[in-house]
Amino acid sequence: MHLGYRMAIPGEGNTMSTTHDLVAALKAELKSAGITYAALAGELGLAESSIKRVFAKGDMPLSRIDDVLRVLKMDFAQLARRVVDEQPLRRELTAEQEKAVVADRRLLLMAICVFSRWTFEQIVATYRYTDAEAVRYLLRLDKLGVIELRPLNRYRLMLDKGFRWRPNGPVMAYFREHVVGDYFSGGFDGEGEMLMLVHGQIGTAQASLLVERLERIGQDFAQQHLAGQKRAPEHKRAYTLVVGMRSWLFAAFRDLKREPD
Repeated sequence: MHLGYRMAIPGEGNTMSTTHDLVAALKAELKSAGITYAALAGELGLAESSIKRVFAKGDMPLSRIDDVLRVLKMDFAQLARRVVDEQPLRRELTAEQEKAVVADRRLLLMAICVFSRWTFEQIVATYRYTDAEAVRYLLRLDKLGVIELRPLNRYRLMLDKGFRWRPNGPVMAYFREHVVGDYFSGGFDGEGEMLMLVHGQIGTAQASLLVERLERIGQDFAQQHLAGQKRAPEHKRAYTLVVGMRSWLFAAFRDLKREPD
């Protein structure tokens, strides 16, 4: 009897993985180990054609999966981890997921910490979370598909490096209401700080190229952050980079603009 096995993967709606994903992961492990179908068939006492047929169908009884894992000297937990690691990373959250994150400012803070790849120890040392509270918030982010929580309070971030909050979603609405004014109220005159406003008219193609360059600046900032994770705290300082570009006329000037004939 074939088992229609389904394994929970962290994410919205508890996205599921089927035996097809498990078999695909087994194929990858066999290839990595240099074990051919013929060699596997010999180990299992089966015909090579039977092995090929099972892998081609992508469906396999759980007992047979266990047999293959014994040949690979792996356990099921390792295989499940491989399947999870192969899941595509998110480039954005759904509106409902964002709404859940922003509904609790302590959860939002925890989300920002994990986006910055802070360790559990860094988070509880910096902010007023007890260990139990921090674990509870990490579990909520795991359920939302933001992270995969692992033993010893370690986690894997389930977001692509190009991740962005939804432009008109709940989190950006929160930042516009509560953060933008606070951010721009500063003098931008400290070490490593600047504020620059440039206005002009350029072609739309050039605008698109500039946006790509600005995105690369954001990625470079993120990479510098990751590269400095092991630096001593006294050699680091927290910065926030805000990058924006839009076709826009300041509201105070809009009534002064001539209407086209």
